[in-house]
Amino acid sequence: MLLKMKFTQQRRVRLAQGLWLLSWLAVMCGAFIFCLGVYLKTELLRRAEVMDNTEIHMVPNILMMVGLASIGTNWVASRVCQDSLDSSRFPRWKILLLAWFAVAALLCCLLIAVVVLSYALQGHLEESLKVGLRNGIRFYKDTDVPGRCFQKETIDRLQMEFRCCGNNNFRDWFEVQWVSNRYLDFTSKDVKDRIRSNVDGRYLLDGVPFSCCNPASPRPCLQYHLTDNSAHYNYEYQSEELNLHSRGCRQALIDYYMGLMNSTGPGVLSVILIQMSVLLSLRYLQTAVEGAMALENPEGDSEGYLLEKDVKETFEDVKAKALIMLKFGQVDPTAAEASAEAADTEKAADTATEKAASPPPAS
Repeated sequence: MLLKMKFTQQRRVRLAQGLWLLSWLAVMCGAFIFCLGVYLKTELLRRAEVMDNTEIHMVPNILMMVGLASIGTNWVASRVCQDSLDSSRFPRWKILLLAWFAVAALLCCLLIAVVVLSYALQGHLEESLKVGLRNGIRFYKDTDVPGRCFQKETIDRLQMEFRCCGNNNFRDWFEVQWVSNRYLDFTSKDVKDRIRSNVDGRYLLDGVPFSCCNPASPRPCLQYHLTDNSAHYNYEYQSEELNLHSRGCRQALIDYYMGLMNSTGPGVLSVILIQMSVLLSLRYLQTAVEGAMALENPEGDSEGYLLEKDVKETFEDVKAKALIMLKFGQVDPTAAEASAEAADTEKAADTATEKAASPPPAS
């Protein structure tokens, strides 16, 4: 037996009481994991318009699923602890406990997967934001187009909230027409010259939306003619750092979301340790109580263990049981043919008996 321990009646009672408290702690941890997943999901949905795909939603989805499952499994564990001291009520859990251990182990594996995915999906998050923000900046002017009419508000709020500008930096606004044709005076010589100077016929300018302005700047915000030093008094384009937010919104959002997901790591690891403690403690309690019941002395000493055999033999036993369960759900073609032949033989015998029992015809 692997990691065998001796249990007296008093020790079993203490183990059941401690495990009951630990199970309810794990229930609260499951609720915490679920709320964490809901919060992360909400934050991702708030910025869905500047994201190109939803692969990153895998992390909060797993957190919510595991949180709900953890609440249910650990509530069951608390009930098992209560019934473990009653020899008439504990046997009903014997069959269900096998499924419980499988679910609890799966939850631990999924929580570990969440921690790994939080770091592994950073590249997908960055690419998603890169494409999403690029499209958001390109559609900034389309306030009259259905499906895009809220892009301007989304980008402006994003740049003000995260103190950022553009995708990589404020120069990204120089490459797109972010002013709608609806607000351009096409009789103006300046507008005509700017449109003619661009091969795509776009109205480009070295300016940015008002949301890029940095409130920490000591001078009123300069939005237009940003590369022309002569257009503003006491202005130097290369050294005017405080006028606009210098950080791009992609980096700002990556830092924000990765900070959220990385902060979940220690919390999730703590939940894994608690869940593993519940799993191992309940296994000791189960085997100790079943050992006492097998001796027909519920108050006597018994042995508790994690595995009845070594790891290799236990794996082979589980594999054999799984194959047996799979065979029960399948139809054996050899057995089906044999039963069909037996049915044909029986039918032929019945026909011969009926013929023998019928009277001969009168001459």
